[in-house]
Amino acid sequence: MKKSLVLAAVLLATGAVQASGTLDKIKSSGTITLGVRESSGALGFTLGDGKYVGFHTEMAERVASDLRKKLGLSSLTVKYQPVTSQNRIPLVENGTVDLECGSTTNNAARQKQVSFAVTTYVEEVRIAVKASSGITSIAQLNGKNVATTTGTTSVQLLRKHEKANGVDFKEVFGKDHADSFLLLDSGRADAFVMDGQILAGNIAKSKNPKDFRIVGEVLNVEPIACMLRKDDTEFKAAVDDSIKGMIKSGDLAKLYDKWFMQPIPPSNTAVGLPLSEATKAAWAHPNDKPAEEYAKK
Repeated sequence: MKKSLVLAAVLLATGAVQASGTLDKIKSSGTITLGVRESSGALGFTLGDGKYVGFHTEMAERVASDLRKKLGLSSLTVKYQPVTSQNRIPLVENGTVDLECGSTTNNAARQKQVSFAVTTYVEEVRIAVKASSGITSIAQLNGKNVATTTGTTSVQLLRKHEKANGVDFKEVFGKDHADSFLLLDSGRADAFVMDGQILAGNIAKSKNPKDFRIVGEVLNVEPIACMLRKDDTEFKAAVDDSIKGMIKSGDLAKLYDKWFMQPIPPSNTAVGLPLSEATKAAWAHPNDKPAEEYAKK
């Protein structure tokens, strides 16, 4: 009986959020909850003790500041809710998270559950290996253990790649990206398949970055964007306007340089991924097209 009451309360709360809209929720509560990642490379990671940083994390904080001004609030409390690849969509859907800015790919399947802000990073899915392994291509993964993070689509992309025909490998799962990289670092996996910047970020933070390489064919090109509740058009417009403002002012490019080209904590090592042409194009023509639209090109 108690469980039923709790479930009813959750459903009512979720319904209230959807009925009134996220902007109304933020204005009445004086708080916004950001969904943040603990190990999503330079896009978003934790320094411990509840401190979350990264390109998308800081961008989300600036969006929150713009929303505060738009709503005429003298102050706005920003709360941080760490999310994983498995729970990020449910936590947005049920109202726990207002804006998730991690490393989420905008695709057609997810658009049935949530909405996305304009694309702020275009990712290439690649393979990380130990430099000593000699692995340079998909074909060399035959008989190997390949790490992936639970709740992501990277290994599915690998299996669908034309050069993976006849390649038989075993999947080993990490609970998050840091755990998946640990599988590679410890030798329990021969390769880690994931977004290139996540691979680069984890390599940069490792004890011996020179021990790893990002190799092989590009498995997919994917638009990464902030996630919000579906059909909340007023909130989406406000978030999009904030991001477009950062693009126009050059502030987003400065944030990118800060987190991808300059030394970052905790090891003060630079990820070293220059702004790609695909990301530049997404900024030049802001849109919320799913990954399937990119695949058509």
